[in-house]
Amino acid sequence: MSDSDSEAMADAGVENPKLPPHLELRRTRVLCKADAPTSTDTVQYSGAYASLGVDNSLRFDDFRNNFRVQVNRISHEDMEFDMVGVDPSIANALRRILLAELPTMAIEKVLIANNTSVVQDEVLAHRLGLIPIKVDPRLFDYLSENDTSNEKNTIVFKLHVRCAERGQRLTATSNELTWLPKGSELLKTSESLTSTSKPETYTSFTCSQDSMPEFAGNPISVYPDIIIAKLGFGQEIELEAHAVKGVGKTHAKWSPVATCWYRMLPEVVLTEEIEGKKAELLKQKCPANVFEIEDLADGRKRATVARPRACTLCRECIRDGDDWEKRVSLRRVKDHFIFTIESTGALPPEVLFTEAVKILEDKCERVISDLS
Repeated sequence: MSDSDSEAMADAGVENPKLPPHLELRRTRVLCKADAPTSTDTVQYSGAYASLGVDNSLRFDDFRNNFRVQVNRISHEDMEFDMVGVDPSIANALRRILLAELPTMAIEKVLIANNTSVVQDEVLAHRLGLIPIKVDPRLFDYLSENDTSNEKNTIVFKLHVRCAERGQRLTATSNELTWLPKGSELLKTSESLTSTSKPETYTSFTCSQDSMPEFAGNPISVYPDIIIAKLGFGQEIELEAHAVKGVGKTHAKWSPVATCWYRMLPEVVLTEEIEGKKAELLKQKCPANVFEIEDLADGRKRATVARPRACTLCRECIRDGDDWEKRVSLRRVKDHFIFTIESTGALPPEVLFTEAVKILEDKCERVISDLS
């Protein structure tokens, strides 16, 4: 059926024909059997059901009417929301952008002046790189190979801890990292420098970062209470750490999320009445506590689906014989995703999601411009 035919039918007040129930079920649901799920693919071909007179083409008006985002839980660290009316490829694109293409600030260069701990220099530098930095990366520029480190592309931290000769051993944590808004304090050693030469450091800050409007009253800090090293008696660590802007596909330390994932909305349907001892057995079989027992007026007990979202697809409820598989139908809605984002602390999860949508939008615009 062509677009003109569909528009003509709509103008004439004739409803588009619908698929038979069994085909509609396979088109919109993943059917989870005891051995394996079926109907896992999405039907995208516009003429897939042309013989039945059904138009399966994607229309912008239908997408606009069906698409919605509903936030279920949100905090400073994580967020869970429902994304309805999208193809799995769109949900997966957002997930991959969140993991690999959203920029953050992370420690890239470590200048070690002294390290007498048992932690090797390279291991210490790697641990420092994985500490999340609480700053908006949108306020900074990328540092290229030809650029010099300045106040717009580099953040400098200092760490100097020493364990006393007596007493208790010292645990150095991320709380010991001190922000240096004026840049590096370590002096470069060079034979070309004379006694009259001006001391040169590893950064070229033209102004102090705490004097900039975006950082005034909002000092840059790191995620607290992360153990860096444990020092024995007399051991010492003195270093400078330089953080720059990057993305997760370069290194995981620049990933703004601890993790992010999605799952299709579970749908649990009882195809027949389950009463008495079978209802109690069904409730006991489910480790996710999806089912509940309902007391009827005549004293009978009946099983009901109380918490379908809690279903983990363990399939314990349908394992004991074909009879249970006929009584309980486990499904997943193909265009309804429960999305969870766990932030590392650099940016709130809702900001991460909106930034991921902007990046996806830019990608689409580049494709359109290249094709036009």
